[in-house]
Amino acid sequence: MIIPARNEACNLAACLRALVAQNYPRHRLTVVVVDDNSLDETLAIATSFAARSPLIRPVSNPPLRNGWVGKPQACWTGVQFAPADAEWLCFIDADVRAEPSLLTRAVRNAEDQGLDLLSLAPRQELVSFPERLLIPCGFYLLAFSQDLASLQGPGTPGVTVSGQFMLVRKSAYAAVNGHAAVRDAICEDTALAHLIKQGGGRVLLADGRTALTARMYRGWADLWSGLSKNLVEMLGGSTAAVITAGAVVLASLTSVLLPVLLAARCADGITSSCLAAVPAAAGTAALVGLHVAGAVYLRIPFWYGLLFPLGYSIGAWLAIESVRRHRRGRIVWKGRTYP
Repeated sequence: MIIPARNEACNLAACLRALVAQNYPRHRLTVVVVDDNSLDETLAIATSFAARSPLIRPVSNPPLRNGWVGKPQACWTGVQFAPADAEWLCFIDADVRAEPSLLTRAVRNAEDQGLDLLSLAPRQELVSFPERLLIPCGFYLLAFSQDLASLQGPGTPGVTVSGQFMLVRKSAYAAVNGHAAVRDAICEDTALAHLIKQGGGRVLLADGRTALTARMYRGWADLWSGLSKNLVEMLGGSTAAVITAGAVVLASLTSVLLPVLLAARCADGITSSCLAAVPAAAGTAALVGLHVAGAVYLRIPFWYGLLFPLGYSIGAWLAIESVRRHRRGRIVWKGRTYP
């Protein structure tokens, strides 16, 4: 297992405790923690765990080389320290908490299905107000804009993965030159999956909520920086991001304002408005019910589902900010600036 870690002191200890507790055969498990020039206690935490467990191997990522983004270089560095006879490489983020059976189940499923890359989507822990407001809206947007069955089909060029957990067959990784081939990619997980699929490999994103949990962002600043970094790629490019942002805001606000407007006109005695108010109210009720159900599913208070117009409006602002940053030619992430 390879953990690229930059300034992850708040996450790393919990992640390593879970990985040390894996029920995967000990003689086949090595956890390489790559400290990516952290400015906090990340390396010290990894070193402390290594002193207590032979499974943990802390290494330092060299200074960032020209043309490389931090995470691809850290992952590539970690691969160099993986056991030479390893059949699988597992890339896992430091903010992930694994159940003891995670790796055993993932490897078994990948082998049973003949996969070359298995990515698992964790159950997301949403703690702060902005996380609970924005991330569920993002999940809905992706769910409605992607047909996973067709996107992940073997005869299609598309892929979708979660970089928080990626189990990759080592031979497939080596065949595409691994993270060295996507050294300049901000969304290196998707870029690597594309290469593997284009090379004839089988790639699958699966539901991993029973095996791992994660907390991607902590508060406004972290969320704003993280989402504006890659929202353009997630939405299919700058033009698509702008169109999606406008359409989502229009639809969410209309779902609230239209029934109110029609009800007011109905109260004034306009019969056509009374008739139109019925399907409009039914549509709004369906949207509210959908988002309340999503809030319950994500284990947050149900009333966050009532705030979806606000969530989509702020999300649209984020999408525009992501477009602006990309067109300015500068992405800032974890204290680094990338072209």
